[in-house]
Amino acid sequence: MENAVTLYLDVDGVVCPFGPTGTTPWGSAWRHAYAGMLEVAYAPELVTELNLLAQRPGLRCVWLTSWEELAPAVLCPATGLAGSQWPVLTADGPGGGAEWWKLEALQADVGRNTPERIIWVDDQLAFEGRAQAWARILGRRALLVSPDPRTGLSPGDLEAILAFAPPPQPQV
Repeated sequence: MENAVTLYLDVDGVVCPFGPTGTTPWGSAWRHAYAGMLEVAYAPELVTELNLLAQRPGLRCVWLTSWEELAPAVLCPATGLAGSQWPVLTADGPGGGAEWWKLEALQADVGRNTPERIIWVDDQLAFEGRAQAWARILGRRALLVSPDPRTGLSPGDLEAILAFAPPPQPQV
């Protein structure tokens, strides 16, 4: 079960929405934190749920974001997200060609780590035809989640991810 599922996670528009207003999709007020050179908004409930999800056996979590190394180094301490040890895929790593760098980096990582299934969460996925076409080839082995960038991951998005991820550790 070591490489059962890999979760590839973006930051902007997913964990930290663009221009959030009102309440979070979770029903609470947006929490704000200073993350390096900018302030970010996030839903504390989402951070809690992602931290629980990341503890599931058989789930490997990977940063796939333009934040690159700043996600684990700066965003995690600012928000409480326990992703400081997750691997980071970068634009200049394997797959730095003419196509969308995230798709190429993800494909290279899948080739190296051979997960049975993947979960890819990025607000831009709804607009990336090549990424969608590649995921269709994988069929039921891939779950693509493209949240509304103004709200980030919603409880409904997370339910789909939880259903696709490896089951939690049984309580003893």
